[in-house]
Amino acid sequence: MGLVVGTFSMQTKQVNYRKDKNDDDLEITMVCHRPEGLDQLEALTKFSKRELQVLYRGFKNECPSGVVNEETFKQIYSQFFPHGDASTYAHYLFNAFDTAHSGSIKFEDFVTALSILLRGSITEKLEWTFNLYDINRDGYINKEEMTDIVRAIYDMMGKYTYPVLKNDAPKQHVEAFFQKMDKNRDGVVTLDEFIFSCQEDENIMRSLQLFENVI
Repeated sequence: MGLVVGTFSMQTKQVNYRKDKNDDDLEITMVCHRPEGLDQLEALTKFSKRELQVLYRGFKNECPSGVVNEETFKQIYSQFFPHGDASTYAHYLFNAFDTAHSGSIKFEDFVTALSILLRGSITEKLEWTFNLYDINRDGYINKEEMTDIVRAIYDMMGKYTYPVLKNDAPKQHVEAFFQKMDKNRDGVVTLDEFIFSCQEDENIMRSLQLFENVI
């Protein structure tokens, strides 16, 4: 969970706070997609207008067209994990941001998800994370999905991860996950089971609060 939030928080810190009219005019001519108005985005998210302006400039710095496709998203995300292969995890993360399944992420998609991850309630954050892990969107997390997620995370962290991971580490991680989360032992984890189990875990609760004031 913290991994998802942390990478995007690093990006927001690189945003230039200075605003210049000439820059704005140039940006307007370059952008293919114009986002919803500030008032509407402020109502939809937990960011102020000033914060939204800062985030928008950072988003357009990486995505001048106003939208980002999956390949570009992977390139941006991989910059944070130079010693590993982040492409598979970035694919899952892209799908979580692309709620409309349009094949691209608009600023509205980005800032709505970021608002949940940074300023949302505990339940909202856990629901978003559950949807990330629920790859096939059937309302359950099964062992195959969790194995795919865990392997993607291990690949992303790379060979320099310490301690050195054993080949069976993903399987052990998944078994531990289901031992904790699958309360009725039916082989899948529901949203209710996921939220309940996470709320019982102090470390998870602590990680959900790490980035609340990052912007």
